[in-house]
Amino acid sequence: MSVAERALTSRAALAETLDPTRRSWVASANTPGTDFPIQNLPFCVFRHGQHVPRIGVAIGGQILDLRAASARGLFSGEALPAAEACDAPSMNGLMALGRLPARALRVQLSELLREGGSGDSAREVLAPALLLPRDEVALLMPAVVGDYTDFYASVHHATNVGRMFRPDQPLLPNYKWVPIGYHGRASSIVVSETPVRRPIGQRKAPTEDTPTVGPSRSLDYELELAGWVGAGNTLGNTIAIDDAESHLFVLSLLNDWSARDLQAWEYQPLGPFLAKNFASSVSPFVVTLDALEPFRAPLAPRAEGDPEALAYLSSESDRERGGFGITLEVWLRTARMRHEALEPVRLSRSQSLDLYWTFAQMLTHHASNGCNMRSGDVLGSGTVSGAAPENRGCLLELTERAAQPIVLPSGESRGFLEDGDEVTLRGYAEREGAVRIGFGECVGVVIAARS
Repeated sequence: MSVAERALTSRAALAETLDPTRRSWVASANTPGTDFPIQNLPFCVFRHGQHVPRIGVAIGGQILDLRAASARGLFSGEALPAAEACDAPSMNGLMALGRLPARALRVQLSELLREGGSGDSAREVLAPALLLPRDEVALLMPAVVGDYTDFYASVHHATNVGRMFRPDQPLLPNYKWVPIGYHGRASSIVVSETPVRRPIGQRKAPTEDTPTVGPSRSLDYELELAGWVGAGNTLGNTIAIDDAESHLFVLSLLNDWSARDLQAWEYQPLGPFLAKNFASSVSPFVVTLDALEPFRAPLAPRAEGDPEALAYLSSESDRERGGFGITLEVWLRTARMRHEALEPVRLSRSQSLDLYWTFAQMLTHHASNGCNMRSGDVLGSGTVSGAAPENRGCLLELTERAAQPIVLPSGESRGFLEDGDEVTLRGYAEREGAVRIGFGECVGVVIAARS
């Protein structure tokens, strides 16, 4: 079979896995509103009991153990390289293979898990031993993160924040020409449910003559998406915009916790440092670009008069379908709300189509100077905010630097986060004619600074 024929067959097989009429014999995967129907099949890394960490796939309320499934010979042909890469405690090897081997694995998984056909015979093999209830496993980091870069891809967020500090020039001249980013700290990226300790650092309020050292008084969350690099590039080589998505493996939720008072004091002249590298939380489930295929769309139109992207960042395909229609939400539950059995309150809801730059553009720009990207590298979108106040993806924006605190159902108010606050990020994609898929949750509880 030629390369072109193989690609055509691959696309046809992918379309079958996305069929909205397809159902799974795993009953919980057919529940309306579930994040993990058979059309999703996100990867994760988990530990069950005393077993070593292993790679799985979420289906409804269950986790399919891919290592055990592969050991029983359930995969064959073009899916074998990806299945064999799942005999590992992290997804780096699977990511390094690129998207097509993982797609072949997805196709066979969908067939094994679907209602009817070969799925019915596979049920007897899979159900008793290889499917584990999600609440019985510990979810771990999806991959070993070698490098982390956080972008600033939301023009609404950049404008809102810029207006607070530079009322006369909210956006700097380069913003609409180049995807702005900074190198973050990979070692402090943690998986959802990991407690977030309030950082200590230098802070200096406008009313103070000298800085002091102490716990951050202005702790914030940032609602983001993370793009995870699959196949990398060698040092000195670039990634063309039309090839960028072959190097992107999955997306997940990301909370880039931020100490705004530390940030305001230290960010000039070189940008974020200790205010950003004490913790960044990622969701344990990573959603493939193949699963997101039905939700592709162009990003929101740029404002009249904005420059066109330079040639190396410009692609007709990326312009037409480089965005993903993902709804993102932030929920807050304080310690008092938990004590009083009050439900979490939604603080904001935004749309990833409001980003100014696509993930393909971010990756292409990152590698445009010959920077070598590696499997497991994380690219943060930056805070995803929209035009309306209810679409603002962090407290800095929502409360206007705590000048307009949010009043909660418990009677408490928040300008920034307090100890005991639980922040939950959620994300999902839905449209008419497609089955809704989700990202699960990214959760973090703030704990007190060390004395």
